[in-house]
Amino acid sequence: MGASDRVWLFDLDNTLHDASPHIFPHINRSMREYIERHLGVDEDEANRIRQGYWHRYGATLLGLMRHHGTDPAHFLKETHQFPDLRRMVIFPRQTLHTLRRLPGRKIMFSNAPRHYMEGVLEITGLWRCFDAIYSVESTRFRPKPMASGYRALLQAERLDPRRCIMVEDSLINLITAKKLGMKTVWVSTGSQGSPYVDVKVGSVLQLPARCGRL
Repeated sequence: MGASDRVWLFDLDNTLHDASPHIFPHINRSMREYIERHLGVDEDEANRIRQGYWHRYGATLLGLMRHHGTDPAHFLKETHQFPDLRRMVIFPRQTLHTLRRLPGRKIMFSNAPRHYMEGVLEITGLWRCFDAIYSVESTRFRPKPMASGYRALLQAERLDPRRCIMVEDSLINLITAKKLGMKTVWVSTGSQGSPYVDVKVGSVLQLPARCGRL
C-alpha cells in the first residue's frame, strides 16, 4: 500500500481536540438529566445507567435505544446543545498542519451528532482537512463500536478496510476496526498496551513521525 493510497479514519472528541475539560462534562450532565426526565429516575440511578451503558456498549445511546426505545435523534438534539461552544473547544492549531502532512484521504468518523461536529469543525478549521464527515446519523444510529456502522462507512466510500487507518482515543472502537482488517492508532497517554493497536501516540501531533510504522 503506497502512502497516497491510505485512507485515514479519524475520531473527533479527545482525538483531534480536548473534550475532557468542558465538553464531556457538559454532555454527561445533559445525558444524566435526559435519563432522569425520560426514565423517571433520580440523579444517582441516571448516572449509573449512563455509565453502565457506556461501558457495556461503548455508547450510552446504544443502551438507551436497546433497552428503553429511546428516539436517537431526540436524545442527541437534547444532549448536544452548546450555547457557548467556541469557549469550550480546546484545540492546538498545529493539528491542522499535522493533518496536511499525512498522505492519503481523510474521513472523520464520530459517534457525535452532525450539528455538533459541524460546530467544532467550523471553530477549529478542521473542515478544510477532511474529504468526508460521518456522524452517528450517517450510519443510521449505529455508533462505534458496532461493526455495522463501520461497514456502512466502508460501503458508502467503497473502501477496502486493509487500506484504512483508524485513529481513535477509545480502545473498544479500535478493536472493531482491527477485526475488520484496518490498521489502528490509539491516541492515549496511558501505559496500557493492546494487541489490537498497531501504533500508540500521546497526541495526533506525533502521527507524521510514527506513520512509517503503519
